[in-house]
Amino acid sequence: MVMGLGLGVKEDESTRRVKRRRLCRSELDVPDFKEFPPPQSEGQKPFRDSIKEFLSRHAQLALPPSLFPSLLSWRLSLRLSSVAVALHVVEEDVTSSSRSLYCDHCRVLGWSGHPVCQKRYHFIIRAESVVSLHDDDDDDDDDPDPYQAQVDDGRKSYLNSCSACGAPLLHFNDSRCRRCKTSISADDVEDWINVQLEDHTHLLHAVVHSNGFGHLLTLNGRQGGSLFLSGRQIMDFWDRLCCALFVRKISVMDVSKKHGMEYRLLHAITDGHSWYGNWGYQFGAGSYALTQDAYLKAVHSLSSTSLSPFLFHPRAPQSHLQSLIALYQSLSHTEFATFKDLFSFLLSLLRQVRALTSSDKPHFPSSNALCAWTRNDVECLQQAMIKILRASTGCGWVTRRALKGTMCKAASPELLEYCLKHFGGNVTHDGMVVHSHCNPTSSTIEYRLEPLSSTNARSGVNFVYPSEEQVLRDLRFLYESFLHPDTMVSYKPQRIRDQVIDSATKLLDCKQFVKVYVSETAAVESPQAIHLWCDVQLSDQPKGEPVVPPELIVLPLNANVAGLKSAVTQAFREVYPMFKRFQAEELVGYGSIDDSITVKFLVGTGGSVRLAGKCAAKHGLNRFRMERGIESWTVSCSCGAKDDDGERMLACDTCGVWQHIRCVGIANSDEIPAKFVCLKCINTYRNKHRSIHHSTKNGKYVSVFSRTCRGKAAASDDLKLTTNLTMASSVR
Repeated sequence: MVMGLGLGVKEDESTRRVKRRRLCRSELDVPDFKEFPPPQSEGQKPFRDSIKEFLSRHAQLALPPSLFPSLLSWRLSLRLSSVAVALHVVEEDVTSSSRSLYCDHCRVLGWSGHPVCQKRYHFIIRAESVVSLHDDDDDDDDDPDPYQAQVDDGRKSYLNSCSACGAPLLHFNDSRCRRCKTSISADDVEDWINVQLEDHTHLLHAVVHSNGFGHLLTLNGRQGGSLFLSGRQIMDFWDRLCCALFVRKISVMDVSKKHGMEYRLLHAITDGHSWYGNWGYQFGAGSYALTQDAYLKAVHSLSSTSLSPFLFHPRAPQSHLQSLIALYQSLSHTEFATFKDLFSFLLSLLRQVRALTSSDKPHFPSSNALCAWTRNDVECLQQAMIKILRASTGCGWVTRRALKGTMCKAASPELLEYCLKHFGGNVTHDGMVVHSHCNPTSSTIEYRLEPLSSTNARSGVNFVYPSEEQVLRDLRFLYESFLHPDTMVSYKPQRIRDQVIDSATKLLDCKQFVKVYVSETAAVESPQAIHLWCDVQLSDQPKGEPVVPPELIVLPLNANVAGLKSAVTQAFREVYPMFKRFQAEELVGYGSIDDSITVKFLVGTGGSVRLAGKCAAKHGLNRFRMERGIESWTVSCSCGAKDDDGERMLACDTCGVWQHIRCVGIANSDEIPAKFVCLKCINTYRNKHRSIHHSTKNGKYVSVFSRTCRGKAAASDDLKLTTNLTMASSVR
């Protein structure tokens, strides 16, 4: 019996070792989230080809292609230490999809003239698709390959609930609801997929059109609900993925707001760019006709604004704002001269405080001030300050300001500042210790003597730095007092305050940032192939036709002109449905050349060329002409905007021209009036009205009221028009 038990134990241990080896092999087979995808060793490719190769090499179809031909769902698994991450790629055929043909993000970014692309590729990391593989303390012997189990579970992706009874967790492989037995239709599954494409709770959601232009739609780190992945880890992964896929341009609309603060404004001051600028995203498009030059000037103006008007003056009482500046100045080894100095220190302190244990202390660059004094100078001054604390033992805490005021004549301000920074934690000869803390109510540092025995067990004797909550509270208070135009404190000189408001408003109006991954202006040189950026023009193209970006064409070194025309024809037909019947006919600028001529003898192995061609029978394809849609509108705002930039607009009821509601004097929080007549139409009416009076005096009165702008508007609602005219005139 004993031998039997022993064999049983040996067999169990052997089984465990086999399972562990299988688990290790599984972990090695799954790509590392921090390194995937690796840099491309091959030559540059167009996005339309690289995405196909990427999916065929790394991903697996999550749903049968026959179920939803217009929404192919792909999936691949990654690992991050003991965490499994699933990346979902949805290949959407725009021409047969039930979703909108047109891209609003292209429209407000300045890409509205691009033709509608045949496909959109959605890259999604769902919050539910990132799970820990070791949540249980006990080893799961029945599941030797948790990565594969997670993949299998992903293939069984679920609907939110049954449309009939509301039962949760309906799996795609179920034909009926497990509770009410209602059939699960293909429409239910398709609706759920479409909901996922509109969900803003994903950790990552980006879309790339088949021409390589795309948009980062959603990124949620730990503060956005992620349990395992930080925002920087997700952004690093997305940046590597874009490089590997040879995407061309990616935009992001930075509207991130944390703790009540617009972070694009904070980071513009501290870093000179948005948070996404750490990955190379630069100014893309500004609302209200703002340019990159205006954005950069606003960044420089606001970040270099002096703090001197807000510093404490001895003859005046110290405000809460001045107390905060003094508090954080006392914690810094560098002087705060500008807004950039103050907010850079606060953000750096916040990052370090978050990573601290209770016994740690933030580390900042050490000061070289000690070299100006001897150690004896420092010790003598600190002993004098200890005497003051002894005299104040029955009075409780002594503030830093009171201690500094008492000792101001005993040493230079620089030596006193240095000694106060390193005062906490000093031990006296009689077993007392200087305990220091930051008072969260008064935002001041305070000191007192305590017996060393009572503070040995207490962590943080020398921890005078504010808590994370206090730093966040103070950061928001300073943000609202100094930066936000709606809550900025009043101060003089008024000219500087107006300049700060103007700069801050411009930075808040710049939300669109773009990174160029592949530039069509940069020639691609390769000894193995010909890389040409090919631009096409339609010989029968009327005015107002779309702006077609060039496509990268890769040809063998012996390719001739006929092969180039064929490759260009195929590429543009594949990318744009409007070019379904496109045919490239000739190389522009080369005259009549034979199709058998080798391309590299004409243009070399890299560069750009233009080809002319025709699209036969374009009727029925007009809805694919441009991302802006088939509707036509005119934007002509007083700020200089000539196209839709995503801000709230209203159209004149007389001429139909669109303008920003802010530019015509209506607050964004106000309702749009039922009737609006623009200032141009009002002035047109006034000029005609004066000519009527002039004609009447000469006995030549002609009734034109019914034909004027005011006449058309007043015929329906005179009262509303009058109110509107007053508003419009006040803007002028």
